[in-house]
Amino acid sequence: MGQAPILTITLNPALDVTTAAERVVPDIKLRCAAPRVDPGGGGINVSRAIRAMGGDSTALVALGGATGQRIAELLAETGIPLMTLPAPGETRQSLTVDDRTIRQQYRFVMPGPEWSRADVAAALEAAAGAAGPGALVVLSGSNPPGVPARFAALLAERLRGSGARLIVDTSGPALAEIAAATDRRVEILRMDDDEAEGLAGRPLPYRADTAAFAASLVASGAAHGVIVARGRDGNIIATDQGIWHAEAARVQVVSKVGAGDSFLAGFTLGHARGWPVGEALGLAAAAASATVLTPATELCRGEDVERLFAARVVTQMRAAARG
Repeated sequence: MGQAPILTITLNPALDVTTAAERVVPDIKLRCAAPRVDPGGGGINVSRAIRAMGGDSTALVALGGATGQRIAELLAETGIPLMTLPAPGETRQSLTVDDRTIRQQYRFVMPGPEWSRADVAAALEAAAGAAGPGALVVLSGSNPPGVPARFAALLAERLRGSGARLIVDTSGPALAEIAAATDRRVEILRMDDDEAEGLAGRPLPYRADTAAFAASLVASGAAHGVIVARGRDGNIIATDQGIWHAEAARVQVVSKVGAGDSFLAGFTLGHARGWPVGEALGLAAAAASATVLTPATELCRGEDVERLFAARVVTQMRAAARG
């Protein structure tokens, strides 16, 4: 099956270290299980999930120091083509600890190295140069310290007229910058329900509320398509062609790490294959549900995605939901 080229961008990658302890309590030494180590960060996780689903992508990643070298080695083992940016310092690590007794998960995420204006300019130049005509460019994950909230907007401007299309999954001020745009420089904008409520300035308790808000962002020019994840209530996408809802599969949650990135991977892969919007949303939901079935930071398994995709429930919502 043919697909458009996919480029993922990770400015703030992390070496994900995951372990478990009987109880997570203060003041004493916690004897932990042997750690699992994975390359992490939004764009990297998207590329890993795309690979698990039989798709192809190239990962553009800012790496520095021994930790960055370790991430490069781990990515090489996956077979994902890697393009690197020199990071201005040691690549960060993140730590996830499972408490076996109460079945809770603790996640400790470090900030990453400080970027300068020159680092930001170099990253924009590299991203624009790596994004060929017709490519889907996925910008996912947090910005490192020093990277302005406008980075996604700046990248969208650089890609204008190139034929490349930008998919953005970000948060905070960076999300607000994209949501305020009026010229549809972004192909797809994804957020969760809390972020949507923050932008809307009001609760969005029902699917119709979320659908109307997503449609309003499309109408105002934030993006050609807006996705809002509603957790267990599934996911909604609004485009000019309509509004769709995909159910979240009822599965046993083992670890939620990477579920959002896997969702984005599934949608991007379906979009790159030229699938209808509803089908791409169904693949996204299947990938996210498959990921929560796996431990630690493993992400989705192809066979689980296929099984859950075959059982997908995707419905087109009434246009009146646009509000």
